[in-house]
Amino acid sequence: MQAITYTEYGRTPVLAEVSDPVCQPDSVVLEVKATGICRSDWHAWQGHDPVPSFPHVPGHEYAGVITEVGVKVQRWQVGDRVVAPFALGCGVCPTCQSGNHQVCPDNVQPGFTSWGSFADRVEVPRADVNLVALPDAVGFVEAAALGCRFATSFRAVSARAKIEPGEWLAIHGCGGIGLSAIMVALALRAKVIAIDVWPEALELARALGAHETVLAESGVAERVVEITSVGAHASIDALGSVPTMRASIDCLRPGGRHVQVGLLLGEEGEPPVPMGRVLARELEILGSHGMSAVDYPQMLSMVADGRLDPKKLVGQVIGLDEAGTALASMSTRPAVAGMTVVDLS
Repeated sequence: MQAITYTEYGRTPVLAEVSDPVCQPDSVVLEVKATGICRSDWHAWQGHDPVPSFPHVPGHEYAGVITEVGVKVQRWQVGDRVVAPFALGCGVCPTCQSGNHQVCPDNVQPGFTSWGSFADRVEVPRADVNLVALPDAVGFVEAAALGCRFATSFRAVSARAKIEPGEWLAIHGCGGIGLSAIMVALALRAKVIAIDVWPEALELARALGAHETVLAESGVAERVVEITSVGAHASIDALGSVPTMRASIDCLRPGGRHVQVGLLLGEEGEPPVPMGRVLARELEILGSHGMSAVDYPQMLSMVADGRLDPKKLVGQVIGLDEAGTALASMSTRPAVAGMTVVDLS
C-alpha cells in the first residue's frame, strides 16, 4: 500500500510503498477514507512524543470502511463505516470499566505506538471496545477529526469544563482543538471568547459565532476580565504552551475552571503553575485527554442533526501525496485557518 513515512525526526515525510497491515485477532483493518493532520502528529514527527521505531507512518484521526475482521472480533463486519478514538483502551482494567478508556494505563494509539492512518489502510486493535459506527449522515472528511480534535474538545467543554448555558468560556488557541471547542460551546449556549495570535484564525472564530475575539498580545487575561467584568467561568488552553496555560488560569473568576487540552511537551512538559492564585481563588485545574468510544453517541447525534457541523472547521482538503509537506508546514504559520484533512476516498 501507499503511505506517508519518515525515517528520522524532523525529516520531511514522503510517500512510499510499504507493507500492508496485518489483521490481528482482536483487530480490524480499515480502508482509510479520510485522515486529519493534527499538531500531535507534528509533535511526534519532531520527537517531542517519541515513536517506537523507524520508518514510521503517522496519522491518528481517521474514518474509513472495514476491509478485514480479526477472528475474535464480534461486533463488526466488512463494509461497516467507522471512526475510532485516538487512544484505544484495553476494555478490561478498572479505568476502562469506569468508562474512561481514554486514560487507560495500557492504551494503544495508531499513529504513535504503531503505524497510523496516513496510508491506504490502517490496523485498529481492540476493535470491539473502541470502534464507533459512523452514521450515514456524517461524511468521511468531517468524521476524520472526530477521533482526536473534535472529540477531545467535546469532552473538554461538556464533561471537564462542565460549561453551562450563559457562562463565559475563554479559548486560548484557535487551531483544530480551539475551533472545535468554540463550536461545541456555542451549541451548549455558552458565551465564547476566542484568543489567538493569527488574525485569520480569529476571523474563522467569528464566523463560527464567537461572541468576542482577542488578538494574543500582552494583557490577554486582563482583556478577558474586562469583557466578562470579573473573569471567565471556564478557560481552555487549546494550544499547549506555558504562556497560554498561564493566561488561561489568570483570566478566571473566583471558582473558575481551567482545562488543559493542548500538549505541553519537551522543555515545557513540567511547567510552573501559579498555585498561589489557584488557592486564593479556589480554582479548578483539570486535564482532558480524548474521549472514550462509549461517549461518542451524544456527540454523533449532534453532528447528525446539524447542531454540530465539523465540516465548517475544515480549512483545506488535500491528497495523500501532499500530507508529508502539510505536516512539515506546521513548523511555521499555517497557510490556512482550520483543519487540514487528507481525502483518500
